[in-house]
Amino acid sequence: MEQCKVYSLSTCSHCKSCKKLLGECGVEYEFTDVDLLPDNDRSEVLDEIKRLTSRCAFPTVIIGDKVIVGFKEKEIREALGV
Repeated sequence: MEQCKVYSLSTCSHCKSCKKLLGECGVEYEFTDVDLLPDNDRSEVLDEIKRLTSRCAFPTVIIGDKVIVGFKEKEIREALGV
């Protein structure tokens, strides 16, 4: 299965739904709650997200080489092959 990473906000309902979906699909994933990072780490991660997506929106889901911005269940399932 593809490697999966989620950039999220701890208070975002769409981010929580995304993590729940990945869990229900049995996917192991890394996640970073960007709002809980120390300031200097946060700015590095935000720069990385902007580099990947040209904007900064949450959740940002990376599955293999596919980047999905927002909780788009159909796209996430397709990228996972589930």
